[in-house]
Amino acid sequence: MTYNPKIHHRSSIRLPEYDYTQLGAYFITIVTCQRQNLFGEVVDGEMMLNQFGLLVRQQWVRLPQRFPHIELDEFGIMPNHFHGIIAIVNELLPESSEHFGKPVVGSIPTIIRSFKSTVSLRIILMQNTRGMPVWQTNYYEHVIRNERDLLIKRDYILNNPSNWQKDDEYHT
Repeated sequence: MTYNPKIHHRSSIRLPEYDYTQLGAYFITIVTCQRQNLFGEVVDGEMMLNQFGLLVRQQWVRLPQRFPHIELDEFGIMPNHFHGIIAIVNELLPESSEHFGKPVVGSIPTIIRSFKSTVSLRIILMQNTRGMPVWQTNYYEHVIRNERDLLIKRDYILNNPSNWQKDDEYHT
């Protein structure tokens, strides 16, 4: 099939003029490909991680080693998706502002791309499923605007396992 830009394109969910290298907190949601339950299961309102879920946690908590200008806040792994809050706490070089289609080292899109590809590579190697995607192509991000917004996102993450059957991503 020949490439046709009218039908073979991805539209970005990012804010078009927003600089994703700015100091601040960002709420991230990443969903598995076809909403596969890859990371474990919720039992009595508690998430029980399997080997892939443990891998996701391991790679997430390592992000500040790779990107020392960030700090991690609350995060949660669900059977088929992941939520996390990342705070950019130190400024990057002034010439390194992130805009759609022009990745910048240390920006939120670059950090998430790095996280997703590291997890994907390891899961593919563990499963021996070369060519099978682990994550959906995109991810959801929300710029946290104030302390109240941060508290709401933290609460959502913490209570996600107990609300699993009501979750938009829930399926058996």
